[in-house]
Amino acid sequence: MKYNYILFFSILSLFLSLKVYSQEDCFKRLEEAFAKRGSYTVADAVHPNIIISFFEKDGTICSSGQARVENGQIVAIFLNYNDNSTEMYKKNFYNKNKSRPTIENGISEMIYTADGEEFKVIFIEKLKPKQKTVKEAALPGDL
Repeated sequence: MKYNYILFFSILSLFLSLKVYSQEDCFKRLEEAFAKRGSYTVADAVHPNIIISFFEKDGTICSSGQARVENGQIVAIFLNYNDNSTEMYKKNFYNKNKSRPTIENGISEMIYTADGEEFKVIFIEKLKPKQKTVKEAALPGDL
């Protein structure tokens, strides 16, 4: 009986830690994919499918949204909501030099707001596809 409780709580803690890890790790996973695979150029346009990664002391929270890019800089951000609505991000945002954030390899530089928010914009549709790998041959079992 005691063993069952220990096993139950071990499995529960593992499940909870994996769930927290996946949320905290959302930006890191994206950053690694862009570093490994590269990105196509982000053109001046409204990009309807972006990921906004908010950095908090406990990790990152990734949300979906849209962004308008002009002259290689992010000039407007829109947040997507669960009711399928989209609203403009009304806070003034800027980079460390207090100007419009730029984009490098499909990911913006760190973006700041006056009330202390920090986030990056990821242009997920600009991620280059995985490279093909050679399929391994299945060897006969009677070798």
